[in-house]
Amino acid sequence: MHVAIAGNIGSGKTTLAELLSKHYGWKAQYESTEDNPYICDFYADMQRWAFHLQVYFLGRRFRQIAEIKKSTLNVVQDRTIFEDAHIFATNLHDMQLMSDSEYATYMSLFELMNSLIAPPDLLIYLRATVPTLVRQIQRRGRDYEASIRLNYLQNLNERYETFAKAYSHPMLIVDVDELNFSDSPHDLSEVISRVDTTIKGLF
Repeated sequence: MHVAIAGNIGSGKTTLAELLSKHYGWKAQYESTEDNPYICDFYADMQRWAFHLQVYFLGRRFRQIAEIKKSTLNVVQDRTIFEDAHIFATNLHDMQLMSDSEYATYMSLFELMNSLIAPPDLLIYLRATVPTLVRQIQRRGRDYEASIRLNYLQNLNERYETFAKAYSHPMLIVDVDELNFSDSPHDLSEVISRVDTTIKGLF
């Protein structure tokens, strides 16, 4: 089984992936930022590094999916390749931080990769307002995220909502403003109960 977690920057994807991995015994596939050669440069100069960063993420995500496909284990994945294309790259293009030619090249790569993969069995979408995202971004204290603009987070949120409405495969929406699963065992139990119910409906 392949479960993936989608959500904006600071929504709690990595935290929930870790918690679900421990609870169910699933293998966790994380989005690594520590060895990313572009992410610090991107937040310092988005226009200069947007294309490089997005292509890097696209390649990493496709490699993850290939590993998941080969594995016999149940996997929970932190972020999806669909978000890379439909939310982050598209948002950067609309903000004129990625040129038309760069965006066309990127989408051509994505469409080729997308033709070779299947969606996760379940997508968990972590919905959070900008104040919640900012609070959680500040809490984890990554230096390169200190310069993230509020309008950038808001634009991404709007794209996530559009993406969620159009998504045609199994999805569970978790409202992070209401369920603080990282700090509250009660809230985590509620999320797990919803995951249990959804999974039982799939198989």
